[in-house]
Amino acid sequence: MTAALSPSRAADFKQCPLLYRFRVVDRIPSAPSPAAARGTLVHAVLERVFDLAAEQRTPEAAVALLPAAWAALVEEEPELATMIADHETLDEDGWFGQAGALIEKWFGLEDPTRLEPAERELYVETTVDIDDEDGLVLRGYVDRLDVAATGAMRVVDYKTGRSPHERFEAKALFQMKFYGLVLWRTRGRIPALLQLVYLGDGEVVRYVPDERDLLALERNLKALWAAIDRAASTGDWRPSPSRLCDWCDYRDLCPAWGGTPPPLPVDAAARAVDPAVTGALQVTDE
Repeated sequence: MTAALSPSRAADFKQCPLLYRFRVVDRIPSAPSPAAARGTLVHAVLERVFDLAAEQRTPEAAVALLPAAWAALVEEEPELATMIADHETLDEDGWFGQAGALIEKWFGLEDPTRLEPAERELYVETTVDIDDEDGLVLRGYVDRLDVAATGAMRVVDYKTGRSPHERFEAKALFQMKFYGLVLWRTRGRIPALLQLVYLGDGEVVRYVPDERDLLALERNLKALWAAIDRAASTGDWRPSPSRLCDWCDYRDLCPAWGGTPPPLPVDAAARAVDPAVTGALQVTDE
């Protein structure tokens, strides 16, 4: 059986083992939210804008891509249209207006007429050695990968929320270092730059990784996996209460808040060690 981790699921377990269980083992879907859906829509447009010729990549042209991108998302998940229609303060004009404002903000942070990404929505995967002979698969999706003529790589991720306080930057960079590690292992070169683009407040966070950083992360992920494996073997998915509980979709099921988790599925241990790569709505960070 293949052991696998994505940055989102690794972050879930680090935040709260019971959250990991609800998402990966019980497979209880998160309720779609306007914020997550808006983030996915904006990501889709920022991917498609590079299909245009460089001189055509204007804010107006990018905003004009919104209806078609939204129609494609609704075709995949029809409940999104119902969610927006039922939202008390949101109609379609307001919906596109909010997404359009974020897209226009991006044009003030980067100039797409001067960019030709090597990859967009790039699936990356590598396997690192662990005690299990099959190893641990690390996998996920990179929003954008820029590669210079020299071969230097810049990993770019879009966030539709606001940039974190300095105290929480390390948590935000965890995902980027994860991608940096996978790219290093698959391409033999450490990315020159990890870049988080926050559209909510127009901030850009840049980080230059080195070998020591990525080796430390690899050790951290192996230790994290060992903890997940123990939880899977024992069925001990204890909660880790924090201020983040206020935003948790599963709070009503959490014993830390008086709830009762559902019985573990009969194949709980197998589910725990091979989580699927998460869909865009679940991994888009606000």
